[in-house]
Amino acid sequence: MHAILSPIAASSSKRRSLQALASLALLASSLVVSLPAQASQLADVQIIDRSSGQRLPLYYHQGEYWVAGQPGSSYAVDIKNRSRGRILAVLSIDGINAISGQAAAAVPDDGYVLGSRQQWAIQGWRKSDQQVAAFYFSHSEDSYAARTGRPRDIGVIGVAVFREREPQPQPPILRNSEAQKSATPAAEASGADSADRAAPAMPPPSSPATSAVPHASVAAESRQAAAPAPVPPRLGTGHGALERSVTRTTEFHSASSSPAQIIRIRYDSYANLVAQGVIRAPQPAVQPAPRPFPASPSGYVPDPPAY
Repeated sequence: MHAILSPIAASSSKRRSLQALASLALLASSLVVSLPAQASQLADVQIIDRSSGQRLPLYYHQGEYWVAGQPGSSYAVDIKNRSRGRILAVLSIDGINAISGQAAAAVPDDGYVLGSRQQWAIQGWRKSDQQVAAFYFSHSEDSYAARTGRPRDIGVIGVAVFREREPQPQPPILRNSEAQKSATPAAEASGADSADRAAPAMPPPSSPATSAVPHASVAAESRQAAAPAPVPPRLGTGHGALERSVTRTTEFHSASSSPAQIIRIRYDSYANLVAQGVIRAPQPAVQPAPRPFPASPSGYVPDPPAY
């Protein structure tokens, strides 16, 4: 697969990926929580408020991570490669691939390639190898997803991470005499194989897993029907002003068609996250009870000051 080196982008026709030309400096800020760091994780992902340069606080609620966005504020998705090899990071914003603009899929295409320990802040929708349109928090109806008729997945940022395939070792080269010796058993085996192929193949028995698929589908549908409707997100991601962001194309061959890691971060306004219980509302300070006679003396006549 081709990738872009700035970090790296890929298109479905060229299969590009974007690799960073330079790493973004790590910005220090305390988070309410952090994404769990495990040895198996390939990448760290954080959301950066570009106006302040600070990481947005991360909140954990009912199995999901959230950030609170400020309408109109530009943001960046900061990705750091924690591994010693290259990775491909496919970025989804509101269910849309941030490079191709198509519906996002967790497949090794249209992503950013990061070198070992490299860090890169993705600041917008990829418009070309030279420019992006800035990400910013917008009202949901003004988001890029809604304006292009795809409002279903507004309010979520996803990163699918893929390992790079290691080169396969080359088989040893045999001398002529060794090659002839190894060819004789192979020729005998080929005769046996042809006899086996002449026999009609019996159809494989039905798999229990296959027969259970309809039941699993019905169960999944019933769970979806019973689940309460989620609160519609109030924030989306807009298509902002054009900015310079240089990339180039590189080769990347994924070790698997499935991602090794998927990171999901949901977002909404601070007020909506408080209303949903994601953020606990600050408790007002306890005020003392009002006094009916605040000027009345609290006891007897005090002594005069000492000489």
